[in-house]
Amino acid sequence: MSDQPIIFEEWKTGGGALIAVARLNTPKTLNSLSLEMIRLLTPQLKRWAEDPAIQAVWLESEGDKAFCAGGDIVALYRSMTEPQGASEGEAFFNEEYELDYLIHTFPKPIVCWGHGIVMGGGMGIMEGASHRVVTEASKLAMPEITIGLYPDVAAGWFLNRTPGRTGLFLGLTGARLNGADAIFTGLADRFIRHELKAEVVAELCKRDWQGEDAHAVVGSVLRQYERESADAMPASPVRTHFDEINRVTDADSLEATVNQLKELSGGDGWVAKATRSLASASPTSLALVWRHLHGCKHDSLKEVLDKELVLSTKCLTKGEFAEGIRALLIDKDQQPRWRYASLAEMDSAWIDDFFK
Repeated sequence: MSDQPIIFEEWKTGGGALIAVARLNTPKTLNSLSLEMIRLLTPQLKRWAEDPAIQAVWLESEGDKAFCAGGDIVALYRSMTEPQGASEGEAFFNEEYELDYLIHTFPKPIVCWGHGIVMGGGMGIMEGASHRVVTEASKLAMPEITIGLYPDVAAGWFLNRTPGRTGLFLGLTGARLNGADAIFTGLADRFIRHELKAEVVAELCKRDWQGEDAHAVVGSVLRQYERESADAMPASPVRTHFDEINRVTDADSLEATVNQLKELSGGDGWVAKATRSLASASPTSLALVWRHLHGCKHDSLKEVLDKELVLSTKCLTKGEFAEGIRALLIDKDQQPRWRYASLAEMDSAWIDDFFK
């Protein structure tokens, strides 16, 4: 197996056209996105966009556990804690968001096979793709509240486009979604059994493509295999609890919303498990989620990413993000010492400064 963090291939099709392939290839770190990987993928996508032989792009990953579990936050921790390291963290966010924007605005179809864990930075890649596929093993989430960050990678755009207030719920709880949830919330387009992946690829490569609308070719193939996968679709807890999610997120303040969410944390059901994360969440993160999602409701994708670059750069310098990573992945004590113990204690000027 190649030791390159991303493997690039080109598949020939029946008509002589090509399908470009980018395979994330760091399964030991659950294909977490590093600055090196971003610097490989961005220029390659730009070349494929200009190459008339390339009809579509296929994004996938090595291994069965994860498409991409997020950004390489251990490297970000080093950038925050080592002398002269801050510039690397800033470069990471700047170039990651450039990549996300490129995928969102790509002129050709991009199929993202979102099998396994798709979180954080992985969501940033997947959500920009024109054809987002989930499987029976997909687990999607934006769990940044547990590490002192907030849902970025254009989440201010895509979480605000989910039905009802599900996006706010997902941002405040970091709840995990299955494939059916992803379809229901509009965070994925097709549900296809993972064992059919090779058949999907073979069918795409068999097509002629010449003189055909590339998006229509991809759409027809994925639609065919989605029909064959209907019996494998799990139940959607988000759909089941949709009214309850909307009820508990219907409040005029963050404090009231969080209190209503916490009232659901008892028991063993999906909603209880989803809201239990609030007990250990960073109060700063919760405030950033609330303000960012409300402040981006009417923004364009570009405006959202510009705002997120300001926010994320501030997160590199304020200490909360570094402390969250320390507790989770460096010392692994699972005991983050947040700047504020609760929302009630928080100084509003502290949050204001993140947005300046």
